[in-house]
Amino acid sequence: MIGFRIEGQRPLGGEITVSGSKNSALKILAATLLTSEPCIIQNVPRIEDVFRLLELLESLGAKAVWSDSHTVRVEAKAINPANISRDIIGRLRASVILMGALLARSDEVSLPGPGGDQIGARPLDAHLTAFRALGVEVVETTGTYKLRARPRGDLDFTMPEFSVTATENAILASVLSSGNQTIIRCAAADPSVQDLCWFLQSLGAQISGVGLHTLTIRGVATLHPTIDYTVMPDPVEAGTLLCLAAAARSEVRIKNFPIFLYSELQKFREANVNFAMLDRRSFHGSSYEVVDIVTHPTTELRAVRRVHGMPYPGFHDDLLPPFTVLLTQATGTSLVHDWMYEGRLKFVEELNKMGADIFISDPHRCLVTGPRSLYGSHITNYDIRTGASLFIAAIVASGTSTVAPAYQLDRGYEALDQRLNRLGAKIERYEF
Repeated sequence: MIGFRIEGQRPLGGEITVSGSKNSALKILAATLLTSEPCIIQNVPRIEDVFRLLELLESLGAKAVWSDSHTVRVEAKAINPANISRDIIGRLRASVILMGALLARSDEVSLPGPGGDQIGARPLDAHLTAFRALGVEVVETTGTYKLRARPRGDLDFTMPEFSVTATENAILASVLSSGNQTIIRCAAADPSVQDLCWFLQSLGAQISGVGLHTLTIRGVATLHPTIDYTVMPDPVEAGTLLCLAAAARSEVRIKNFPIFLYSELQKFREANVNFAMLDRRSFHGSSYEVVDIVTHPTTELRAVRRVHGMPYPGFHDDLLPPFTVLLTQATGTSLVHDWMYEGRLKFVEELNKMGADIFISDPHRCLVTGPRSLYGSHITNYDIRTGASLFIAAIVASGTSTVAPAYQLDRGYEALDQRLNRLGAKIERYEF
């Protein structure tokens, strides 16, 4: 087992570039199954979840090769869903996206339920409801889902909830329904959904309403390969880095910050975080823009009355944990509400070990009172997002902290320890 040892309260400064989006890369790589021709995807983060998904594609018969440090060439010429690695599916939540991709490619698929972070109940109801609305026959047995596509015509249905991955599964299952129109209402509009749609459009898919909560898809017979598609910078990583720079009261330039975090930036301003947005530009000729955000030390961070996760363009649930750490350094009491995951607040116990003053009101809400001086402790990392949040707390705290296991953080953030060390942090890996 590997963990991190972090020496806190070291001055930070310099530049850090936002990596490619984990959520986008996983869905786009899965979407390469919709064509038998090669696809070249750039700005792919080198993280454990991506490595596992590429292993899944290879177990199906696809060829996946890193042509440089962040570019992957995938060719899914001949695939066999029966050969998929069930062991990897059990460890990777994002493997659920293969349901829609394989349905579009082979009309029939049998997969076990996915694994992933233990942050509460994460049923597949929204996915299965969407598939049934698309005319798919769904048979559930113990631990396995058997899906069979059936002939269909035009369809107009409403998602049961704003589920990001269920929306993406519905999109993947619809783009090759040749000649049929599919209207998806209450579709999630998160950045990863938009990135997936733009990638599919580059392959020739006909999708309108990208970025809205109603999508219209006109099915096509085939998709052609894409020579060069660039994954967007990760909005969650970008927001996490801003939380770090603000909590550490440091001057840091965060490069390639994607302009998707509208509600989040509003909350940063409400918390009196001192930052400027510079050099607004298009990212690799894409449909969106990025900026460089420069943070400056803030004399007094302020509590916010309430911050809660919402469907996009609301505050992203995955940014609630790092924002909670920021609020431990703010004057006053803030309410943090994660309505989605009843297990997410486990990390609060770790923050309280470090001297935070956080009262858990119920499984979904907590009250954060600050400012509090944090101190080093031995803390446990439960999932990807809380791992990054505990990194922030350890960097802000006095003394030395250990955060373990490292694997959870490596699943979602590329070499975060090395990149933060270049800003002045002191983080080392150790075996235990």
